[in-house]
Amino acid sequence: MSEQRVDLDERFRAEISALTPQPSRPVEQPAETGRLTGPQCLELFESQATSRHLDLAARRLGSAKRGYYSIGSSGHEGNAAVAAALRPTDPALLHYRSGAFFVHRARQVPGLDPIRDVLLGVVAAAADPISGGRHKVFGSKPAAVIPQTSTIASHLPRAVGLAFAIERAARLGLACEWPSDSVVLCSFGDASANHSTAAGAINAAIHTAHQGVSLPLLFVCEDNGIGISVPTPPDWIEQAYGIRVGLQYFDADGCDLLDAALTAAEAADWVREHRKPAFLHLRTVRLMGHAGSDVESAYRRPTDITADLLRDPVTATARFLVAKGVATPAEVLDRYDDIGARVTAMAELVWREPKLNSATAVVAPLAPLHPDLVQADVLRRKSLEADNTGAPYSTEAVAASGDPVTLAQAINQTLASLLTRDADVLVFGEDVGRKGGVYGVTKGLQRQFGTRRVFDTLLDEQSVLGTALGAGLAGFVPIPEIQYLAYVHNAADQLRGEAATLSYFSHGRYQNPMVVRIAGYAYQKGFGGHFHNDNSIAALRDIPSLVVASPARADDAAAMLRTCVSAARVDGRVCVYLEPIALYHTRDLHHPGDNAWLATTSDTDHIAIGRARVYGDGNDLTIVTFANGVPMSLRAAQRLSDQGIRARVLDLRWLAPLPLDDLLHHARATGRVLIADETRHSGGVSESLCAALIDAGFDGRITRVTSRDSFIPLGPAADTVLLHESHIESAAAELLANR
Repeated sequence: MSEQRVDLDERFRAEISALTPQPSRPVEQPAETGRLTGPQCLELFESQATSRHLDLAARRLGSAKRGYYSIGSSGHEGNAAVAAALRPTDPALLHYRSGAFFVHRARQVPGLDPIRDVLLGVVAAAADPISGGRHKVFGSKPAAVIPQTSTIASHLPRAVGLAFAIERAARLGLACEWPSDSVVLCSFGDASANHSTAAGAINAAIHTAHQGVSLPLLFVCEDNGIGISVPTPPDWIEQAYGIRVGLQYFDADGCDLLDAALTAAEAADWVREHRKPAFLHLRTVRLMGHAGSDVESAYRRPTDITADLLRDPVTATARFLVAKGVATPAEVLDRYDDIGARVTAMAELVWREPKLNSATAVVAPLAPLHPDLVQADVLRRKSLEADNTGAPYSTEAVAASGDPVTLAQAINQTLASLLTRDADVLVFGEDVGRKGGVYGVTKGLQRQFGTRRVFDTLLDEQSVLGTALGAGLAGFVPIPEIQYLAYVHNAADQLRGEAATLSYFSHGRYQNPMVVRIAGYAYQKGFGGHFHNDNSIAALRDIPSLVVASPARADDAAAMLRTCVSAARVDGRVCVYLEPIALYHTRDLHHPGDNAWLATTSDTDHIAIGRARVYGDGNDLTIVTFANGVPMSLRAAQRLSDQGIRARVLDLRWLAPLPLDDLLHHARATGRVLIADETRHSGGVSESLCAALIDAGFDGRITRVTSRDSFIPLGPAADTVLLHESHIESAAAELLANR
């Protein structure tokens, strides 16, 4: 690693020192045919050289055990030209090798110091202005750079969503922090271009634009020809994306400043004018290996490594400056050394900066909690802002009819009320518009509120969630629908790696509020099989800060949906709202025709996150359950009462965070706890409940009944693996047998 670093630096010095000075050129005269003047070329070189020195400093800090991140941008410095082609207000979602882009963008914003900001991230300093010492990312609120994780290509769906939402906000008259004529920039590597997430996002962009919907997005593939150790065929990116109908394609040599600058400007201008997606193939090289610990000589031929060194873009730009008379070799070296000295001095300062030193500090951005403000937003009657497009928004929410309704009707009414009250709410997903949802939950909403606010998406869960991620950044409170719980696993990283981490990696400076509606669980009659009856939610419950709501009754469904929307708006929360399919249209509880599972709803109902609901006050047994388990447990409790056993039923309502205070209170009230969990025995909710009771020192008796560790089969066979109310009744009797 050290030899590679020294070799790169020494090669630059040796080559530039050997150059012959050329006659100087008037300052404002173009350095070459095109739109670059001498000062502009020098500014780009400044950003390229700064990025290079930051890479070298990161390696030195790592070697000295003072730094913790060394995936560099060396060889990719041509992306500074892309930054120059855009406005500093254009939102950018950057590849982890887009260092020169970040430097050049930050240098365009008064008051920013990209040298200090990047190095603070390298040393994991708490003063890092974007992540607060949690991870080294390229991000800046003032520079409109949205920080990204290292998950390959996971940011592309968000970029598509943001490009869509900026235009949609302008058409709806919604306030948005991004100018309405913005171009969204999304950069990624050649290896990332092969990822299904990238392919899906680019397809979604083309699909959207094909329907006449504006989508001003510039994809930039920084192609260095290798993904860690796996080569990318030289013609692959062009073959894969150069002939896509509906995707304007541009190609540039990222090691040639003039070509990169002029082509990037052409691409950016095209997107800004046409409001359609384009693809810029920026050919680069990778210098100094994949990362600090990578020894690329173990898998690359020396001739290939040398060939990349000969295309070093920083050296190429320096040669260009000398050849065109913009600067002498000595002036170039002086500028290069001055940048290096500033980077070295700053590195010496920042490594001493304090680090995060407590778990409280680390998790602070994960879950900002303002329950009083959330409640106030739930109860607010007036719209947040007036619409200026002439759309018929009322300033008063739609009042509930007062008639008892089913769970599906309650959700439908509440969505209508929210759409009426607030212009920032969007409802979308597969089949939610014209059809009104597979189960009719969104029926009539598109007709009432129009296709700009209630709309169908293409069949791709990553794109559905990506649209929500972008819409949240643009000022909306998106309510996307995932058609079935089993399908969310296709796109889980959009929740885990993108939605839940943005606030964390930006220290709360960026948020992506959303409420993801998901039809889930089992017990559908006459329509089944695993993919429509999934009962696995473990992958959701362990995502830090993610709220998981799971209403069972109509009144709870309405109030909890309002709470989730307000928590998203006020605190930027990411909420998953699990809707039990089998209870959508359920009317009866104990007997046919009793209508005991219907309930009335109110626009003024509010249920705080993490608060349970109790049915009854029995002192013999507490049955803890949720979703489909609630009516099953209530029926079992009634039969138990015929045997002289008085049980209370605790509906958790919130599966993350769990209502631990209510759980412990009602557990201690009876001293006996039966957990009726319709999810799987392993990894299900009951495991966490048992652990929570034990951790809290509960010394009563605990038992649980669950569904089996199985996928759910079609037809009557499903009953053999799912929780049944007879299991609840039997377990209760056994638990109380020796009281």
